[in-house]
Amino acid sequence: MGDNGPNQGKLSAEEMLEIILDYAARISGENNLDTLLILMAEMGRKLVRADRCTLWLVDREKKLIWTKVAHGIDRIEMPTNSGLAGHTVQTGETVLVKDAYQDKRFNPAIDQKTNYRTRSVLCMPIRGLDNEIIGVYQAINRGLGADWFSEEDEKNLSLAASYMGKSIQAAILHMELVETQREIIFKLGEVSESRSRETGQHVKRVAKYSAALANLHGLTGAEVQLLELASPMHDIGKVAVPDHILKKPGKLTPEEYAVMQAHTEEGYNIFKNSNRRIFKVAAIIAYQHHEKWDGTGYPHGLKEKEIHLYARITAIADVFDALGSDRVYKKAWPLDQIVRFIEEQKGRHFDPYLANLFLNNLTIFTEIRSQYEDAQ
Repeated sequence: MGDNGPNQGKLSAEEMLEIILDYAARISGENNLDTLLILMAEMGRKLVRADRCTLWLVDREKKLIWTKVAHGIDRIEMPTNSGLAGHTVQTGETVLVKDAYQDKRFNPAIDQKTNYRTRSVLCMPIRGLDNEIIGVYQAINRGLGADWFSEEDEKNLSLAASYMGKSIQAAILHMELVETQREIIFKLGEVSESRSRETGQHVKRVAKYSAALANLHGLTGAEVQLLELASPMHDIGKVAVPDHILKKPGKLTPEEYAVMQAHTEEGYNIFKNSNRRIFKVAAIIAYQHHEKWDGTGYPHGLKEKEIHLYARITAIADVFDALGSDRVYKKAWPLDQIVRFIEEQKGRHFDPYLANLFLNNLTIFTEIRSQYEDAQ
């Protein structure tokens, strides 16, 4: 190790303030945990002029720490009693190490995986609202001519750590709420499918197909996510269809078919008065996913772009999955037959642009189908 002390490359007050204000503005209100952790790692790295910075989060149930944000590596997990970050979790102490390989607490496993050479390390606890340690800031290898981290670096990093806990906890709570919402939505979709003897995998596949096609069409990430959450509820109106019609293995009579068609309006009525955007979109999809590009669909004979884009996307996703699945009234079609049908229905049943987009990227959708196969 050279004789380059920790005050080398010291941040000026103006530089530190600029970093803090920049990242505080970007972190404020950020609910995506992965994005938040990336921003925090970048902020920490700049504040202490480190080569790398990692944010570890604590999973007390599994007794481990994990990270998706370690510059240069993918997600990793470690026991809470392992390594310098684990020591910080166990003791609540800030750790300053000049040469990691001279410290028996250091775990070299990550270096061995990445061919990296850790020298100096700074680990600092991140505490939540109840003062419990929820994570660890870990900066590695002080740069800009310094060989190790200083007490000044510790002070700078503590400024970030002091308010990171609240942001992390808020993002975790938001993530849990989103996952709960997603599970409830899929369960709602599965209610109608289970009554018609279709599987819960159908609504998951329709969701994934719809999201993939929306993404190919160039919709924003927010719209893609919205469609993925709303499309599973396309057939929720089937809860109002009597079992003797819904489960009938033979051809429906005209009267029975009219009752079946009414599931689109029933689905719309379930969601139409909601103020939440996701349910407003679900209402549109439930109402219009049986409309056809040429105006021969139901319930209102809408045509072309009178049909909402979300419904046009879901229509292709729903038909592709329905044709490829066993139903009470038919056996699953082979893929080549489904492709021919979609090709034939371009400009008739389906938006021709979307149908071409789907067929030109067919492998994306067959991979989704393989991933969410029905249980045998």
